Amino acid sequence: MPQLMRQALMLAAIGLVGCVRLGPEFESPREAWVEEWRSAALEQLGELRPQPDSRRWWRLFDDPVLDRLIAEADAGNPALRIAGLRVLEARAQLGIAYSGRYPQLQQATADAFYLDRNESGGDRPLDRHLWQYSAGFDIGWELDFWGRFSRAIEAADASYFAARANYADALVLLRSQMAETYFALRTTEARLRIARDNARRQQRSYEITERLFRSGNSDELDLQQAKTQYLGTLGSIPELESLVRRTRNALAVLLGRPPEPLLELAETDGPIPLLDQALLEDVPANLLLRRPDVRAAELQVAAQSARVGVAVTDLYPAISLLGSIVWSGSSVDGSSQSRDLLGGPSLRWNLFDHGSIKGNIRVQDARLQQLIEVYRDSVRQAAREADDAATGLLKALERERILREAAVAAERSLDLATVQYREGYTDFQRVLDAQRALFLQQDNYLLTRSSAASSLIALYKALGGGWQRSDGVLDPATREQMRERTDWGDLLDEAAPTLPQPDSGSPVNER
Repeated sequence: MPQLMRQALMLAAIGLVGCVRLGPEFESPREAWVEEWRSAALEQLGELRPQPDSRRWWRLFDDPVLDRLIAEADAGNPALRIAGLRVLEARAQLGIAYSGRYPQLQQATADAFYLDRNESGGDRPLDRHLWQYSAGFDIGWELDFWGRFSRAIEAADASYFAARANYADALVLLRSQMAETYFALRTTEARLRIARDNARRQQRSYEITERLFRSGNSDELDLQQAKTQYLGTLGSIPELESLVRRTRNALAVLLGRPPEPLLELAETDGPIPLLDQALLEDVPANLLLRRPDVRAAELQVAAQSARVGVAVTDLYPAISLLGSIVWSGSSVDGSSQSRDLLGGPSLRWNLFDHGSIKGNIRVQDARLQQLIEVYRDSVRQAAREADDAATGLLKALERERILREAAVAAERSLDLATVQYREGYTDFQRVLDAQRALFLQQDNYLLTRSSAASSLIALYKALGGGWQRSDGVLDPATREQMRERTDWGDLLDEAAPTLPQPDSGSPVNER
């Protein structure tokens, strides 16, 4: 082996073994209060008990229709597909970063020239035809002496896992939106039935008072009051019908369909289920930290911390190994063919632009501090959401018990007022008041049950999870379309993310 090649390999080995990693090492931005965080409402509601499938919290409602809708949304929701494609984009970016470990310049060249010369002077014209050719291979390898490429890989790695966490967060949001929209639809349909029932009841009262007025057995005031109340209730029906249609359209879009009637979704007459307890598989503090959006925020901090290191390396010289092999020759008889082997180190150092480089380091550091604040705010917001949802569920359940009794009392009051009016013991105003109270209490009761269901969904969204899938991040049709268009290798088979419990070290520990 030529002496020059041996020296180059020795220098490469020294550079690879002796490289350092400039810039800050990642430190978790977690604040101390998180470890001891408690919520009185959660402690009152939650039961810490391992569940075989606790992350599929919507199954606790025991509603097969909801199960089918969520399964269809997992396969067809466009926002979830976009989040999955961003995972693939981040994975491809990680592959680009890994390429920095290898020679950055690998270039082959080949040249050939043909000469046809005719010299016509003298008695014997002379024709000259010749080929001249050369081929070469150039290689350039910047050594990762200061950790530029390892920091870039660290940043891309963290960004990749942040994209996976964002996908998991999109899955959480989708499933909670599906459940909330589904129960909102059931609530609105129940409110519409109540409005129609009360409108029919008030229509009968209006018709009775109209006959009594025409026969001279009642004054016009009773007639106009009955008419006003009937028409007021009747006027609420179109708005509820519109709300039912809008909610169905929202459900269709979440499923990845165009707005359509959803004929397979028959109205359910039963009440919205109420659950008075949340099943938690870990303490609230740990559940907060494993939330996908919180994990994504922490991973973004890790990625930006590595980018600071990449910026710091610009202060130092870039050390590279350069080498070339060139073959050249000619078709002229007797001409020699040559092979040249060139190689050696190269140093590139931007000595007079440190103001710009330091400015970029400061920019990257400011971005790092911003992301630290974003992470800490994300944790605080997560704690607020969990406590608000638990408190909301407690108070909604308390209000539901009160309004359930109020609705029963209002219905009994209407029966008594109707009987007394028919027997002449009271005036028609008592009947109108009882009808109005019944409609109000029934509607409030339905809204309170809906609020309780929404609070429970929000609680599981804040703590319970719902981010796991058994299949990949892409549906088969999209995967096949992309495979036909571009060579993706095995990246299109990217598995859906699983988010383990975070620890106190580097957040990039999922692999």
